[in-house]
Amino acid sequence: MAKKSMKWISPYSLRPALTCTMPRRQEQETFINIKKKTEMEVNTGHLTYCTNIHPGKNWKEDFEALKLNFPLIKQHVSPGQAMGLGLRLSNASSLELEDENSLVLFQQWLKENDAYVFTMNGFPYGEFHRTVVKEDVHTPDWTTEDRKNYTLRIFRILQQLLPEGMDGGISTSPLSYRHWFKTAEELEAATHKATLHVIDVIKFLVQVFKETGVIMHLDIEPEPDGILETGTEFIAWFEDSLLPLGIPAIADAFQVSATEAKDLLQQHLCLCYDVCHFAIGYEDHAAVLEELEAKGIKVGKIQISAALKANMDTGTQEKAHIKTAFEQFNEPTYLHQVVARKKDQALLRYTDLPEALQDVENQDVAEWRAHFHVPISIQEIGLLASTQSDIVTLLALQKAKPFTHHLEVETYTWEVLPEQLKLPIAQSISKELNWVIQTLA
Repeated sequence: MAKKSMKWISPYSLRPALTCTMPRRQEQETFINIKKKTEMEVNTGHLTYCTNIHPGKNWKEDFEALKLNFPLIKQHVSPGQAMGLGLRLSNASSLELEDENSLVLFQQWLKENDAYVFTMNGFPYGEFHRTVVKEDVHTPDWTTEDRKNYTLRIFRILQQLLPEGMDGGISTSPLSYRHWFKTAEELEAATHKATLHVIDVIKFLVQVFKETGVIMHLDIEPEPDGILETGTEFIAWFEDSLLPLGIPAIADAFQVSATEAKDLLQQHLCLCYDVCHFAIGYEDHAAVLEELEAKGIKVGKIQISAALKANMDTGTQEKAHIKTAFEQFNEPTYLHQVVARKKDQALLRYTDLPEALQDVENQDVAEWRAHFHVPISIQEIGLLASTQSDIVTLLALQKAKPFTHHLEVETYTWEVLPEQLKLPIAQSISKELNWVIQTLA
C-alpha cells in the first residue's frame, strides 16, 4: 500500500495533522484557526463526545442510538461544519462492525451526516449500561489475550474510519484492577504480563505506520484502583516497565536502533488524561503535564469529565446532610471510588461509595472526591459540588500550550443520575459540548 502523505491537512481538522507529540514552537505557529459558520471556535483540536453515554448491547443498537441522537447534537453544536465522533464499541459490537458490509454502511452514514471518527473508547469490553458493571469494567484485563485481541480489532476498525491526514487514538484500561492481586508479587507479575500484551499492540501500530504512514496510538487511562491509578504511577510504569521491555522488542521486530524504538513507543503509547480521575487524586495538572513533557511522554486524549466533591471539615449535623446528598448518587451500576484528603494532606482511599459513607464521621478528613461522572456544565449540586474547576484549569493549560488535539467529553452516567440532573440525552450532550467551546473561547 502506498504511503499516505502526512503533510496533507484534513478539511475536518481545526489544526494541522500532527501526532500526539508535544507541540514545538514552530508547530504552535502553524495552527489553523478555521472560521466556521457556528460558534464552535475550538482552535486547539478536535472536540467530540464519547458514545458510551448511549446504551446498546450490540452494533445494531449502537447504530440506532447514533442515528437518533447525533444529528440533533450536531445541529446544536456544529451545524455548518463536520463534527467528530468518539466511538465506543463493546467486544460484541466490534465483531459485528468489522463485517465489511456493516463498516461500509457506517462509513456512508458518517459521510451523509458530515461526521468523522478520530478517537475511540476501548476501556469497557462488555455491556456498560443496565447491568452491574463495578470492577468488571476491567474484565478481561490486559493480562489476557481477549483484551489484546479486542484492542487490535478496534484499531483495525479505526484505521478504516480515520480521515486521511489525521492520527487516531483508542483509550484503554490502566492494565487491570489492582485489588484482584493480593500480594506485591502477584501485582508485579500481572503488570509484567499486561505490559507484554500492550507491546504486542504497539507492534501492530508501528507496522501500520511503516506500511501506510497512518499514526494511531493506544492511550492508557489511569483510574482510581487501577494498577495505574495516578499520573505518577503511569509515568513510573512507562519508564520502568514499558521502555525496558518495549525498546528491545520494537528494535528486534523492526530492525531499528534503541533510540528509534523508544521514539516509536512514545509515538504509539500515550496517556489518556481523564480530568475526573486526576481530580479525584488531587493531582496538580500543571505539574503532571510538565513532567510528561520533560520525559517525552505524550497525551493522546483529554477526556473532559467531572467528579463529585464536598468539604468534610464541618460539624456533625452538616456532615449528616452531606451524607444524605451523597446517598442519592449511591447507585449499583458503577464503582464510585472515593478519595478523601485528610487534614494533614494524606489521602485515604475507599473502593466504593458505601465504604466511604460508613466512615463519614472521620474527624481527620477535610474533603471527599467521588468517582461519579456528573455533567461538566454544572458546578454546584445542592450541598455538593463538581470538580468543574479542574476542567477549567486543564483547558486553560491546553489553550495556552496545546499538549494534545483530541478532546472528548465523557459523561456516561445519564441513566443513573438523580432525576433533577437529567436532561434528554441529545440536549445534555449538546449543552456540555457548548460549555467546552465557550470555556476554550
